[in-house]
Amino acid sequence: MIAWLQNLNALTGGLFLLVTFGLVAVRQTQGCVRLFVALSVLLGVSAFFLSAIYQTWHLIVIGVVDIVTKAIVIPWLLHRSLHDEVITRREVTQVLNIPTALLIALALAIVAYLLSQPLLAVGGGAAIGVNLPIGLAGVLIGGLTAAVRREAVPLFLGLLAMENSAFFAGIGIAPEMPLIAEISIAFDVLILVLVVSVLTRTVHEHIGTTEVGALTVLREDPTR
Repeated sequence: MIAWLQNLNALTGGLFLLVTFGLVAVRQTQGCVRLFVALSVLLGVSAFFLSAIYQTWHLIVIGVVDIVTKAIVIPWLLHRSLHDEVITRREVTQVLNIPTALLIALALAIVAYLLSQPLLAVGGGAAIGVNLPIGLAGVLIGGLTAAVRREAVPLFLGLLAMENSAFFAGIGIAPEMPLIAEISIAFDVLILVLVVSVLTRTVHEHIGTTEVGALTVLREDPTR
């Protein structure tokens, strides 16, 4: 039974990494939101599998909190706070073209695998060999996504993907992590999403774009 659960968790990890690559390749903000939802659901599913492997109810609660806050509440907040144009019609612009970004993402995944090997040699646990390298790769690829995006919402979703990936690695390394840590971070993320959504909506109403580079025009009038 444990072997089956480990195989299912490995499959979940593979899908998690594939969706992370998708964040680099997707061309619309709506697609970024959907892929972030998929990442959050896969993180929760991995937590459920690990709860059965490690026989701990903490991970069940963590999985439920993660799915509710990140896969349901955050997309709802984004759709409620932002204009439909920002979510559904805006094509994502980025510094690098998609093939180049994907090649860099592949290189980062290989680097993450190599960096995780010394930790795997000293660490134990049934799932650390899956969650640690994939989570570390997700952190690096999420950082790449945030670095190459020019639109505020996809950039912010890249940062949230980094947080998801860090927790994907964390539940494999420390399955008995305190619940208060996950719950507090989840509520902090919700508040951050609300603030960023409101700011993005305001910026879009005033200057007609959410490109980060265009925010340089938001300067105080020197005559005042």
